[in-house]
Amino acid sequence: MHIAPVTLATVEPVPARRPLISYVLPVYNEQDGITAFHTELTAALASRPELDFELVYVNDGSADGSLALLKEFAEQDPRVRVVDFARNFGHQIAITAGLDIASGDAVIVMDTDLQDPPKVSLELVDAWREGAEIVHARRRSRQDTPFKKATAHLYYRLLRSSTEVDIPLDTGDFRLLDRKVADELRKYRERSRFVRGIVASMGYTQTEVAFDRDERFAGETKYPLRKMARLAVDGMTSFSTAPLKMITRLGFVVLALSLLGILYALGMKFFRPEITVSGWTMLMCVVLFLGGTQMLSLGVIGTYIGRIYSEAQGRPLYLVREVIGGDDDR
Repeated sequence: MHIAPVTLATVEPVPARRPLISYVLPVYNEQDGITAFHTELTAALASRPELDFELVYVNDGSADGSLALLKEFAEQDPRVRVVDFARNFGHQIAITAGLDIASGDAVIVMDTDLQDPPKVSLELVDAWREGAEIVHARRRSRQDTPFKKATAHLYYRLLRSSTEVDIPLDTGDFRLLDRKVADELRKYRERSRFVRGIVASMGYTQTEVAFDRDERFAGETKYPLRKMARLAVDGMTSFSTAPLKMITRLGFVVLALSLLGILYALGMKFFRPEITVSGWTMLMCVVLFLGGTQMLSLGVIGTYIGRIYSEAQGRPLYLVREVIGGDDDR
């Protein structure tokens, strides 16, 4: 009997899956500059054919034509997904929503006003591929007003000195997160969010890429002084109890001043009775000083209590009207 030789079929190697990089891009009233940003970003991504990309735009309740432009991007480019909020929830919440839906092996968070250059985001990818799990984009220089430069410089150093979290200096929300870091970050659901502080507190392997921050391409800043102050308060109260400790120290200072005042009044009464001290002026100074101190203390305590109240309500962080584009089955 003749037995035919057994031959093994040639098995072709399965091509390696290309890494998927997701971009989380918050948008709020950016109709004047969003097209230029999208054009520059896609041009930068075209230089990396070895990677796949996903662009998650989060429309944070824009009142202009931003949403219509984002829908056009989604129609023209299958890589684009648009998360449309039911109303404005704020920049930090928009970042959170983008992270919730992004599915890449790495996730890059950046603004859409072209102050964060798209080409720099590819440098973050290079650092990630070299082994970093969190890559911060650190501002080497920035095109802002002297007032904003000075206050930002002072705030980040004050925050770093008053917390146990080593928050990188001169960094915003422009950074890359590895997939496992993004998954862990999604578990943080506090309402008063300071994302850059949360990321810094997570540990993992972190590095920095320095860049020169450009001027805003078009429109006005979406972080005026009022919003910047609110973000600063969120950062301080999220990662530090220093304001509460300052109230205690202030109480000791007021107590010491009060004791000195009592000793002064008794000394004048017994040792220099011939000198008349105007009681009304002294009384008003003491009342106004103590009243201001008490109101300041109550304000600080009220800020922390307000955070507790917001968390206890347990309401959703955001509401989505619809998600447009991309693979809806994911």
